[in-house]
Formats: sequence, structure tokens, C-alpha cells
Amino acid sequence: MVRSLVIAGVCSGVGKTTVAAGLLAALRKRGRRVQGYKVGPDYIDPTYHTLVGGRPCRNLDSWMLPLPTLLELFQRSAAGVDIGVVEGVMGLYDGRTGQTEEGSTADVAKALGLPVLLVVDVGKMARSAAALVQGYQTFDPGLRLAGVVLNQVGSERHREAVAEAIRQATGLPVLGWLPKRDDLRLPERHLGLVPTGETPVAPDFFDRLIAQVEASFDLDAVEALATVRTPQVAPTGIFPAQPLPRRTRIGVALDRAFGFYYQDSLDLLAAWGGDVVPFSPLDDRVLPEGIDGLYFGGGFPELFAADLAANRPMRRQVRAAAAAGLPVYAECGGLMYLCRSITDFEGRSHPMVGLLPARSRLQRQRLRMGYATLRARRDTPLLRQGQEVRAHEFHWSVLDRALPAETAAYAVADQGERPEGLAAGNLLASYMHLHFAARPDLAPRFVAACAAWRASQRS
Repeated sequence: MVRSLVIAGVCSGVGKTTVAAGLLAALRKRGRRVQGYKVGPDYIDPTYHTLVGGRPCRNLDSWMLPLPTLLELFQRSAAGVDIGVVEGVMGLYDGRTGQTEEGSTADVAKALGLPVLLVVDVGKMARSAAALVQGYQTFDPGLRLAGVVLNQVGSERHREAVAEAIRQATGLPVLGWLPKRDDLRLPERHLGLVPTGETPVAPDFFDRLIAQVEASFDLDAVEALATVRTPQVAPTGIFPAQPLPRRTRIGVALDRAFGFYYQDSLDLLAAWGGDVVPFSPLDDRVLPEGIDGLYFGGGFPELFAADLAANRPMRRQVRAAAAAGLPVYAECGGLMYLCRSITDFEGRSHPMVGLLPARSRLQRQRLRMGYATLRARRDTPLLRQGQEVRAHEFHWSVLDRALPAETAAYAVADQGERPEGLAAGNLLASYMHLHFAARPDLAPRFVAACAAWRASQRS
């Protein structure tokens, strides 16, 4: 099992992604084979881990995934790796609810048996940081809080004062720090950081970050701290026991507008016989040749709505494919693309594919975010009627009208059974994001639906 450690924060916005990316990059420069991880249902921060780590980042979600599945995915991704860096979500103890640690960084760290480095923004405090760290240290005795990283340090004197106060109060070492430097800030917008696919980071940003980490972190101590006590787990059945041949081709929308996918979900489609074929609804005029299914993940279609609308040939092809019965699955941004139109933040309306009888509209006042338990109201390419799956939603857009209740894909079991999404024939669209490892039958069922469509075209 690979040696790993967790980078947690006292709250959101303290610099966890910067610290995690900096450590991954600096350790890789040392010649280590590194693997990045992100706790929770995040698609954006992992793009930075993937960029600097040289291999796809993996999400570790202890609420959407059963614990044995979480452990199996962690073990599989660690093959051939020297050290793993796990970035937490929100604050260390923030999870699905305020009553338990379920789904939190602490929950994942304990499940995997990993030590935790706590990132503290000390830009507006000194000795008070020691009281803060002491609270996090004693809040859960079952957690291995092993060290501290300081961010927004004003000076060497400031760093020394804070570090000594923390050492005296808690006995914990400060293993690294970052100064107040605007040139080490990652760009943000309405859903968090800007994905690296949109190239927002200056070309020399990571060179500066690596140099800073090398200068102000004790990398030897960080590596020594990275240990593992993760329990071994037998295969859970989410992957086939033996490699399967490719039996169907699945087009996956992947470009600047659509990029919210869990790498493990794509791996599962491939493992069960799906040839995953990326294409761009922005730039391609035609769908990939010979595809038997379409998968539209989330992303930022609202920011590229004019270009998506201008690509009329692609919109026509998607409509025609769905009309022919091709299995089509869409999540969040994918659902928005399949609507009649998207109205952006400036109030401009752009025509979209038109498979759903509603229009998507961006709003600045209300963010819908959280976990949910879904129950399938009918058979779909992913679930049988009555089956349940855990999911997540995160969006600023709303539909101008409710989708027809008689074609709702799901009932949201923990939200008063409210109807969600649309399922009609081989079309399934919803604001909810799924992790295909949440149930062992999700990926093989979608692959089977695509393969069945292919067979129907040959008969």
C-alpha cells in the first residue's frame, strides 16, 4: 500500500489546493511517483492534481461510496506509486451534516488510516492560531493530526511566533508555510477554482510554487510522516474478475464546457467493455463514428453557451441520435445542454439541443448544493425501477419549469420524494451527479444498454 498523507483545512479557502498541488509537484521533482486524491464530490481541484502529478487524480467520497469500495479504489490507484497526497474538502470535520463526520475529510483519513497535515490561514492572527489548532487536535481523538502548514504568513518573525505558539500548545510541528504572495493564488469563479483545462494559470506559476515549497517546507519530514495503515480489502465486484473485450463505443463529451467526470467512473465503463471516446460539443461538427451511447458530464456550458449554440451541426446530431434510441446520459451541465436553451448570467438566451421540455437559467442568488439519495422511478440505462443510489448536486442554474412528473427519473428520497430529472426511453438526464462506483451495477448496466442498441442496429 502506498505511503500517503492528508492535507486538510480549518475551513474552505485556506489554501488546501495550493498546498496539495505544491507538494505533489515538489515531490515529483524529487523523482517520486506521486498520486493525487481529492476528498468529496469535487471535479475542479483534481484538475490541478492531475496536471502537476502526471496521472489522473482520484476522488475519495466516504458518503457516496461504500467503505469497501472506497478502500478498493484507493488500493487500485496506488499501484506503482511512491507517495499519495490527499486533499481534503471544506474544513477537516465538515461532512454531510453538522451532527456527524460522515463524508468529511476526517472520515476519509480515519477510514484509510492516514496522518493529517492541517492548513491554517494565519494572515490575521498569531498566537490565536495555537488555540485553533488545539481545538482541531482534541476534537476527535481517533484522528491522527500529525502536523501543521501555515498559509498567508506575513514575515519570518510572524512564522516563528505562530509556530512556537502551536508547538507549545499542541506539540505539533509546523512542517511548512506559504507567504502572502498574490502570485501564488489560484484563480476562482462561481463554482470554485477555474479548471486547468481553461489554462488560467500563468506558465511559470508552478515553477514559483515548487521553488516556494522547496524553500519553506521540510520535505524530508513530510515524506517521513506519510505512512499507511489502510486495511486490505477483497474485491467488491465493482470491477469484472477478468478483463473484458471492448463491445461498445461510448462518446464522452470532454472539452472546456464539459469536464466534470470521476476518473474511476470512466475506468469502470472501460473495464466493463465500453470504449470511451472523447468528443467536443464545442469544436466537433459530428459525433464520433460508430458510437453506441453518449455521456454528457457536468461543467460550465453557461460560459460557452454562445459557442455551443453556434455549433448547430453537433446539436442536430445529438437530437438525431437520441431520436434513434441511442442511450444518452446527462448530468447537471449535460442536462443544461440538452434543454431548449441556456440563459447566461447576463440574461442572454442561447438555443441548445432541445431534448428536454425546459429552459435552463443561471442565477446568482441561490446555490443548490448537497448530497442526496435517489430512487429510480422507472427503468433507465443506469438503474432498475426502485433501486437507490447516493448522489450529489452543485449548480447555480434552475429550470424555467418543472419537468413532467410522469417522466421523472428519480424520487429524491431524503427530500420529501420530490421528482428529479427526466427518463424517457434511453434518455436519462438529471441535475444529480453520480459516481459509477456507488453501485456495482451502474457501469455494466450502461455498457449493456449501449451494446444492446448496437446489436439492435445490426438485426
